[in-house]
Amino acid sequence: MGKRRMPDLYRAPFPLYTIKVDPKTGWVITAGGGGGSKTGIKNAVHFLDLELVGDQHCATLVHSHDTDTRATMNLAIGGDVIAAGQDGRCSLMRFRQRQPRGKAAAKDAGGGSEQGAARRRAGKGGKGSEGDAARGNVSEMNDNTTQISVDTFGEVQSDLNPQDPLQKCVRFSPDLRLLLTGGTDGHIRVWEYPSLKEKLDFKAHEGEIEDLDISPNNKHLVTVGRDFACSIWSGNQLAMSLCWHEKMPQIAAKSYRYMSCRFGKVEDQKDTLRLYTIQIPHKRDRKPPQCYLSKWDGQNFLPMLTNPCGTEVISTLAVSDSGTFLGLGTVTGSVAIYAAFSLQKLYYVQESHGIVVTDLAFLPDTPKGQSLKGNNEAAMLSVAVDSRCQMHTVRNRRSFPIWLVLFFCGLMVVGAVLLLQHLFPGFI
Repeated sequence: MGKRRMPDLYRAPFPLYTIKVDPKTGWVITAGGGGGSKTGIKNAVHFLDLELVGDQHCATLVHSHDTDTRATMNLAIGGDVIAAGQDGRCSLMRFRQRQPRGKAAAKDAGGGSEQGAARRRAGKGGKGSEGDAARGNVSEMNDNTTQISVDTFGEVQSDLNPQDPLQKCVRFSPDLRLLLTGGTDGHIRVWEYPSLKEKLDFKAHEGEIEDLDISPNNKHLVTVGRDFACSIWSGNQLAMSLCWHEKMPQIAAKSYRYMSCRFGKVEDQKDTLRLYTIQIPHKRDRKPPQCYLSKWDGQNFLPMLTNPCGTEVISTLAVSDSGTFLGLGTVTGSVAIYAAFSLQKLYYVQESHGIVVTDLAFLPDTPKGQSLKGNNEAAMLSVAVDSRCQMHTVRNRRSFPIWLVLFFCGLMVVGAVLLLQHLFPGFI
């Protein structure tokens, strides 16, 4: 699948930087904005209700939460709480579904958040509503429309860069006891959750931290930075540093840097874990070099497989809940889905967005998420600076029951024996 125009699932009135799917409700939560500059571009978190109509996905804006002068650059979901990276701070917001009111309301004056009208963005896109979406017009909601309340209940200073503080990544631990952040000052900060009492603060990298993730058992923290390092931590102690090109002598030292890292499960192997990393060229040449995707054992962190993944610079990485699929976005707007087992490409749309893909999110493997996948093995959302949200799917591959395969094999054996008996009488 090559270069083609993908239909928009939804278009926001501001650049989109991050997207997540709430496993319980299936709501799509995406955010971004124009930041503190006086350009007239708003900053907000949008809640979308995702539906599958036939084999077509569509999204409805059900709530818009204004974030004032701060754009949300990254976020994580822990239960009914959003941890949002805004400049050098991490803001915690609790979201709840409210009972529909008998009378439609255009704006909730108490919370400073707008109640958006249901603007349905079908897979092919509605021409009539695109202008309203681009201008950010919000009309009245119907009585039966889902209503969501969002309340900010906490905030921590997550980056202390004296020049331009910016939180670049945030995660909740799987048991929701810890909140972890990384930013441009190279520090990892860990807070106890929900008390927000600082537990750890240590220098993990020289320069910016690009990404972080924590293992399902909270045993290991992995971080990648612009200092060419991918580090494995136990608490605030460095356990080891990874070297992806150890058996690739053609790769010069410091010619690549790590961009992303994610832990992933292994389907049907409960206690098995994998770590995936992305390596991109440190400098761009006239002839663009390959980017690389690596798979590591998630227990001992030994390298398992490294494959090239194209010359387009990778901007973001996502792993499906089951660990079966990997999603890649590029700075040129392309989107790809890979098989985690073999690191082989299953799906690719060149320049689907036309500008840097900022985040990806697979639909979760929950009952709600499964119902939204339809006849697809995987469904993944992408957002970009072009304000667009798109859906990418991998169709279910046809398979045959093992008994049917054995039956046909038996028929072939019998047929071969009969043919030999006919051609060579007395063969048997």
